[in-house]
Amino acid sequence: MTDEGFYFKERFTGHLIRNIKVEKVYYEGKTEYQYVQIFDNKLLGKILFLDKKIQSAEIDEFVFHESIVHPALLTHPDPQRVLIIGGGEGATLREVLRHGSVKKATMVDIDRKLVELCQEYLPEWSAEAFSDPRAKLLFGDALKYVEMCKQKFDVVISDLTEPIEEGPSINLFTQDFFQKIFRILKDDGLFVLQAGSTDLFYHQFYASCARTLQTVFPIVRPYWTFMFSFGFPWGFILASKKEDPLKIDEKNLNSRIKTRKIKNLRYYYPGNHKGFFALPLYLVKALKKGAVLTDKKPFIWEL
Repeated sequence: MTDEGFYFKERFTGHLIRNIKVEKVYYEGKTEYQYVQIFDNKLLGKILFLDKKIQSAEIDEFVFHESIVHPALLTHPDPQRVLIIGGGEGATLREVLRHGSVKKATMVDIDRKLVELCQEYLPEWSAEAFSDPRAKLLFGDALKYVEMCKQKFDVVISDLTEPIEEGPSINLFTQDFFQKIFRILKDDGLFVLQAGSTDLFYHQFYASCARTLQTVFPIVRPYWTFMFSFGFPWGFILASKKEDPLKIDEKNLNSRIKTRKIKNLRYYYPGNHKGFFALPLYLVKALKKGAVLTDKKPFIWEL
Protein backbone atom coordinates (compact mmCIF):
# COMPACT_ATOMS: atom_id res chain seq x y z
CA MET A 1 0.00 0.00 0.00
CA THR A 2 1.16 3.55 -0.80
CA ASP A 3 -0.26 6.97 -0.05
CA GLU A 4 -2.15 6.69 -3.32
CA GLY A 5 -3.85 3.40 -2.44
CA PHE A 6 -3.69 -0.25 -3.49
CA TYR A 7 -2.35 -1.30 -6.87
CA PHE A 8 -2.78 -4.64 -8.60
CA LYS A 9 0.40 -5.69 -10.39
CA GLU A 10 -0.41 -7.42 -13.65
CA ARG A 11 2.68 -9.23 -14.91
CA PHE A 12 2.93 -9.62 -18.67
CA THR A 13 6.56 -10.76 -18.75
CA GLY A 14 9.46 -10.42 -16.35
CA HIS A 15 10.24 -7.16 -18.12
CA LEU A 16 6.76 -5.66 -18.31
CA ILE A 17 4.41 -5.16 -15.37
CA ARG A 18 1.28 -3.00 -15.35
CA ASN A 19 -0.08 -1.34 -12.20
CA ILE A 20 -3.86 -1.01 -11.93
CA LYS A 21 -5.24 1.01 -9.05
CA VAL A 22 -7.87 -0.85 -7.03
CA GLU A 23 -10.77 1.30 -5.91
CA LYS A 24 -12.90 -1.52 -4.54
CA VAL A 25 -12.47 -5.28 -4.17
CA TYR A 26 -15.61 -7.27 -4.93
CA TYR A 27 -14.18 -10.76 -4.64
CA GLU A 28 -10.90 -12.59 -4.32
CA GLY A 29 -10.58 -16.32 -3.91
CA LYS A 30 -10.06 -19.69 -5.55
CA THR A 31 -12.66 -21.87 -7.15
CA GLU A 32 -12.04 -25.55 -7.79
CA TYR A 33 -10.39 -24.65 -11.09
CA GLN A 34 -8.91 -21.15 -11.01
CA TYR A 35 -8.04 -18.10 -8.93
CA VAL A 36 -10.62 -15.33 -9.28
CA GLN A 37 -10.24 -11.61 -8.62
CA ILE A 38 -12.93 -9.03 -9.28
CA PHE A 39 -12.28 -5.39 -8.48
CA ASP A 40 -13.04 -1.87 -9.63
CA ASN A 41 -10.84 0.72 -11.29
CA LYS A 42 -12.05 4.25 -12.11
CA LEU A 43 -10.78 4.06 -15.69
CA LEU A 44 -11.57 0.45 -16.62
CA GLY A 45 -14.59 -0.10 -14.37
CA LYS A 46 -15.18 -3.57 -12.99
CA ILE A 47 -12.45 -6.03 -13.97
CA LEU A 48 -12.30 -9.82 -13.91
CA PHE A 49 -8.95 -11.58 -13.51
CA LEU A 50 -8.51 -15.36 -13.70
CA ASP A 51 -5.21 -16.80 -12.52
CA LYS A 52 -3.92 -13.21 -12.48
CA LYS A 53 -4.62 -12.72 -16.20
CA ILE A 54 -7.17 -10.12 -17.25
CA GLN A 55 -10.30 -11.59 -18.80
CA SER A 56 -12.78 -8.76 -19.05
CA ALA A 57 -13.23 -5.11 -18.13
CA GLU A 58 -16.39 -3.07 -18.01
CA ILE A 59 -15.11 -0.34 -20.32
CA ASP A 60 -14.62 -2.58 -23.36
CA GLU A 61 -16.00 -6.06 -22.73
CA PHE A 62 -18.45 -5.37 -25.56
CA VAL A 63 -15.51 -5.04 -27.96
CA PHE A 64 -14.31 -8.56 -27.16
CA HIS A 65 -17.71 -10.21 -27.09
CA GLU A 66 -19.09 -8.59 -30.23
CA SER A 67 -15.84 -9.54 -31.97
CA ILE A 68 -15.96 -13.19 -31.00
CA VAL A 69 -19.64 -13.66 -31.87
CA HIS A 70 -20.88 -11.57 -34.78
CA PRO A 71 -18.31 -12.20 -37.55
CA ALA A 72 -19.10 -15.93 -37.30
CA LEU A 73 -22.86 -15.78 -36.75
CA LEU A 74 -23.37 -13.25 -39.53
CA THR A 75 -21.20 -15.28 -41.90
CA HIS A 76 -23.58 -18.20 -41.33
CA PRO A 77 -26.78 -17.79 -43.40
CA ASP A 78 -29.13 -19.08 -40.69
CA PRO A 79 -27.58 -19.98 -37.30
CA GLN A 80 -30.18 -21.71 -35.19
CA ARG A 81 -28.19 -23.90 -32.81
CA VAL A 82 -25.09 -22.51 -31.14
CA LEU A 83 -22.70 -24.10 -28.65
CA ILE A 84 -20.58 -21.90 -26.38
CA ILE A 85 -17.62 -23.47 -24.61
CA GLY A 86 -16.58 -21.45 -21.57
CA GLY A 87 -17.80 -17.86 -21.51
CA GLY A 88 -18.44 -17.78 -17.77
CA GLU A 89 -19.35 -14.09 -17.65
CA GLY A 90 -22.38 -14.73 -19.86
CA ALA A 91 -21.54 -11.95 -22.32
CA THR A 92 -20.83 -14.29 -25.22
CA LEU A 93 -24.24 -15.86 -24.61
CA ARG A 94 -25.75 -12.36 -24.50
CA GLU A 95 -24.37 -11.55 -27.96
CA VAL A 96 -25.43 -14.88 -29.46
CA LEU A 97 -29.00 -14.32 -28.28
CA ARG A 98 -29.15 -10.99 -30.13
CA HIS A 99 -29.67 -13.07 -33.28
CA GLY A 100 -33.36 -13.73 -33.75
CA SER A 101 -32.52 -16.79 -35.85
CA VAL A 102 -31.05 -18.58 -32.83
CA LYS A 103 -33.48 -21.11 -31.42
CA LYS A 104 -31.15 -22.69 -28.86
CA ALA A 105 -27.84 -21.58 -27.34
CA THR A 106 -26.08 -24.14 -25.16
CA MET A 107 -23.28 -22.95 -22.88
CA VAL A 108 -20.93 -25.43 -21.24
CA ASP A 109 -18.61 -24.16 -18.51
CA ILE A 110 -16.58 -26.26 -16.13
CA ASP A 111 -16.57 -23.72 -13.31
CA ARG A 112 -20.00 -23.32 -11.68
CA LYS A 113 -18.59 -21.09 -8.94
CA LEU A 114 -17.12 -18.66 -11.47
CA VAL A 115 -20.44 -18.36 -13.33
CA GLU A 116 -22.19 -17.70 -10.01
CA LEU A 117 -19.62 -15.04 -9.08
CA CYS A 118 -20.05 -13.32 -12.44
CA GLN A 119 -23.81 -13.29 -12.04
CA GLU A 120 -23.43 -11.81 -8.58
CA TYR A 121 -20.74 -9.19 -9.23
CA LEU A 122 -20.82 -8.68 -13.02
CA PRO A 123 -24.53 -8.92 -13.94
CA GLU A 124 -24.06 -6.25 -16.64
CA TRP A 125 -22.08 -8.78 -18.69
CA SER A 126 -24.86 -11.35 -19.08
CA ALA A 127 -27.73 -8.79 -19.11
CA GLU A 128 -30.19 -11.53 -18.04
CA ALA A 129 -29.13 -13.81 -20.91
CA PHE A 130 -29.23 -16.85 -18.61
CA SER A 131 -32.98 -16.36 -18.10
CA ASP A 132 -33.70 -16.36 -21.85
CA PRO A 133 -35.79 -19.47 -22.67
CA ARG A 134 -33.48 -20.21 -25.63
CA ALA A 135 -30.45 -20.51 -23.32
CA LYS A 136 -29.30 -23.78 -21.77
CA LEU A 137 -26.52 -23.65 -19.18
CA LEU A 138 -24.56 -26.80 -18.40
CA PHE A 139 -21.70 -27.29 -15.96
CA GLY A 140 -19.04 -29.81 -16.81
CA ASP A 141 -15.96 -30.69 -18.83
CA ALA A 142 -16.32 -29.33 -22.37
CA LEU A 143 -14.06 -32.07 -23.72
CA LYS A 144 -16.33 -34.79 -22.37
CA TYR A 145 -19.42 -32.92 -23.53
CA VAL A 146 -18.13 -32.64 -27.10
CA GLU A 147 -16.97 -36.28 -27.13
CA MET A 148 -20.41 -37.51 -26.03
CA CYS A 149 -22.46 -34.99 -28.03
CA LYS A 150 -24.94 -36.50 -30.50
CA GLN A 151 -26.44 -33.29 -31.88
CA LYS A 152 -25.07 -30.98 -34.57
CA PHE A 153 -24.51 -27.24 -34.28
CA ASP A 154 -24.47 -24.39 -36.76
CA VAL A 155 -21.82 -22.50 -34.82
CA VAL A 156 -19.47 -23.44 -31.98
CA ILE A 157 -17.78 -20.66 -30.02
CA SER A 158 -14.75 -21.28 -27.82
CA ASP A 159 -14.46 -18.52 -25.20
CA LEU A 160 -11.92 -20.20 -22.94
CA THR A 161 -9.06 -19.10 -20.75
CA GLU A 162 -5.67 -19.65 -22.31
CA PRO A 163 -3.80 -22.89 -21.54
CA ILE A 164 -1.66 -22.65 -18.43
CA GLU A 165 -0.06 -25.39 -16.34
CA GLU A 166 -2.77 -27.21 -14.36
CA GLY A 167 -5.42 -25.01 -15.98
CA PRO A 168 -8.73 -26.43 -17.27
CA SER A 169 -8.23 -25.72 -20.99
CA ILE A 170 -4.87 -27.21 -22.03
CA ASN A 171 -6.38 -29.91 -24.26
CA LEU A 172 -9.08 -27.66 -25.73
CA PHE A 173 -6.70 -26.00 -28.20
CA THR A 174 -5.37 -29.07 -29.95
CA GLN A 175 -5.83 -30.85 -33.25
CA ASP A 176 -7.50 -33.72 -31.40
CA PHE A 177 -10.14 -31.41 -29.91
CA PHE A 178 -10.66 -29.40 -33.10
CA GLN A 179 -11.40 -32.66 -34.93
CA LYS A 180 -14.11 -33.39 -32.37
CA ILE A 181 -15.54 -29.90 -32.92
CA PHE A 182 -15.55 -30.53 -36.68
CA ARG A 183 -17.63 -33.66 -36.09
CA ILE A 184 -20.41 -31.88 -34.18
CA LEU A 185 -20.77 -29.09 -36.74
CA LYS A 186 -23.33 -29.23 -39.51
CA ASP A 187 -22.15 -29.31 -43.12
CA ASP A 188 -22.16 -25.49 -43.28
CA GLY A 189 -21.01 -25.04 -39.68
CA LEU A 190 -18.46 -22.59 -38.31
CA PHE A 191 -16.12 -22.64 -35.33
CA VAL A 192 -14.62 -19.53 -33.75
CA LEU A 193 -12.23 -19.21 -30.84
CA GLN A 194 -10.41 -16.54 -28.91
CA ALA A 195 -6.74 -17.28 -29.49
CA GLY A 196 -4.75 -14.93 -27.30
CA SER A 197 -2.52 -11.95 -27.84
CA THR A 198 -1.42 -10.86 -31.30
CA ASP A 199 1.26 -8.45 -30.10
CA LEU A 200 4.76 -8.33 -31.54
CA PHE A 201 6.28 -10.48 -28.79
CA TYR A 202 3.67 -13.06 -27.73
CA HIS A 203 1.83 -14.26 -30.84
CA GLN A 204 3.08 -17.86 -30.92
CA PHE A 205 -0.09 -19.30 -29.40
CA TYR A 206 -2.25 -17.48 -31.94
CA ALA A 207 -0.11 -18.67 -34.84
CA SER A 208 -0.13 -22.25 -33.59
CA CYS A 209 -3.92 -22.31 -33.14
CA ALA A 210 -4.34 -21.09 -36.72
CA ARG A 211 -1.86 -23.63 -38.08
CA THR A 212 -3.57 -26.42 -36.15
CA LEU A 213 -7.04 -25.46 -37.40
CA GLN A 214 -5.72 -25.53 -40.97
CA THR A 215 -5.10 -29.26 -40.59
CA VAL A 216 -8.79 -29.79 -39.76
CA PHE A 217 -10.92 -27.17 -41.58
CA PRO A 218 -10.89 -26.22 -45.28
CA ILE A 219 -11.40 -22.51 -44.52
CA VAL A 220 -9.46 -20.79 -41.72
CA ARG A 221 -9.59 -16.99 -41.29
CA PRO A 222 -7.55 -15.48 -38.44
CA TYR A 223 -8.65 -12.01 -37.35
CA TRP A 224 -7.90 -9.49 -34.63
CA THR A 225 -8.89 -6.31 -32.83
CA PHE A 226 -7.38 -4.02 -30.20
CA MET A 227 -8.42 -4.39 -26.56
CA PHE A 228 -7.88 -1.22 -24.57
CA SER A 229 -8.21 -2.92 -21.19
CA PHE A 230 -5.75 -5.64 -22.16
CA GLY A 231 -3.28 -3.11 -23.53
CA PHE A 232 -2.66 -5.34 -26.56
CA PRO A 233 -4.21 -6.43 -29.85
CA TRP A 234 -6.15 -9.66 -29.43
CA GLY A 235 -6.67 -12.56 -31.78
CA PHE A 236 -9.60 -14.69 -32.87
CA ILE A 237 -9.79 -17.41 -35.50
CA LEU A 238 -12.80 -18.40 -37.57
CA ALA A 239 -12.75 -21.90 -39.06
CA SER A 240 -15.44 -23.03 -41.46
CA LYS A 241 -16.59 -26.07 -43.37
CA LYS A 242 -18.18 -24.05 -46.18
CA GLU A 243 -18.97 -20.37 -45.53
CA ASP A 244 -16.18 -17.81 -46.03
CA PRO A 245 -16.39 -14.55 -44.01
CA LEU A 246 -14.40 -12.78 -46.73
CA LYS A 247 -16.97 -13.56 -49.43
CA ILE A 248 -20.01 -11.95 -47.82
CA ASP A 249 -20.63 -8.32 -48.76
CA GLU A 250 -21.97 -5.43 -46.69
CA LYS A 251 -25.39 -5.58 -48.33
CA ASN A 252 -25.94 -9.18 -47.19
CA LEU A 253 -24.56 -8.44 -43.74
CA ASN A 254 -26.94 -5.51 -43.34
CA SER A 255 -29.81 -7.67 -44.54
CA ARG A 256 -29.01 -10.40 -42.00
CA ILE A 257 -28.74 -7.87 -39.18
CA LYS A 258 -32.14 -6.45 -40.10
CA THR A 259 -33.81 -9.85 -40.56
CA ARG A 260 -32.49 -11.13 -37.23
CA LYS A 261 -33.49 -7.89 -35.49
CA ILE A 262 -30.03 -7.27 -34.06
CA LYS A 263 -29.95 -3.89 -32.34
CA ASN A 264 -27.68 -1.71 -30.21
CA LEU A 265 -24.32 -3.02 -31.43
CA ARG A 266 -21.48 -0.81 -30.24
CA TYR A 267 -18.40 -2.14 -32.02
CA TYR A 268 -19.14 -4.56 -34.84
CA TYR A 269 -20.90 -3.36 -38.01
CA PRO A 270 -20.82 -4.46 -41.67
CA GLY A 271 -18.37 -1.70 -42.55
CA ASN A 272 -15.61 -3.17 -40.38
CA HIS A 273 -16.38 -6.86 -40.99
CA LYS A 274 -13.63 -7.49 -43.54
CA GLY A 275 -11.29 -5.14 -41.69
CA PHE A 276 -11.11 -7.63 -38.83
CA PHE A 277 -9.32 -10.05 -41.16
CA ALA A 278 -6.68 -7.60 -42.41
CA LEU A 279 -3.58 -8.71 -40.51
CA PRO A 280 -0.24 -6.87 -40.27
CA LEU A 281 2.70 -8.40 -42.08
CA TYR A 282 4.41 -9.67 -38.91
CA LEU A 283 1.34 -11.80 -38.14
CA VAL A 284 1.04 -13.03 -41.71
CA LYS A 285 4.63 -14.26 -41.46
CA ALA A 286 4.10 -15.67 -37.97
CA LEU A 287 1.14 -17.77 -39.12
CA LYS A 288 3.48 -19.69 -41.42
CA LYS A 289 5.63 -20.66 -38.44
CA GLY A 290 2.91 -21.91 -36.13
CA ALA A 291 3.18 -25.38 -34.63
CA VAL A 292 0.52 -28.08 -34.93
CA LEU A 293 -0.78 -28.56 -31.38
CA THR A 294 -1.78 -32.04 -30.21
CA ASP A 295 -2.81 -33.65 -26.94
CA LYS A 296 0.73 -35.00 -26.68
CA LYS A 297 2.27 -31.63 -27.52
CA PRO A 298 -0.14 -28.88 -26.40
CA PHE A 299 0.69 -25.22 -25.92
CA ILE A 300 1.20 -24.19 -22.29
CA TRP A 301 1.81 -20.59 -21.25
CA GLU A 302 4.52 -20.01 -18.69
CA LEU A 303 3.33 -17.28 -16.34
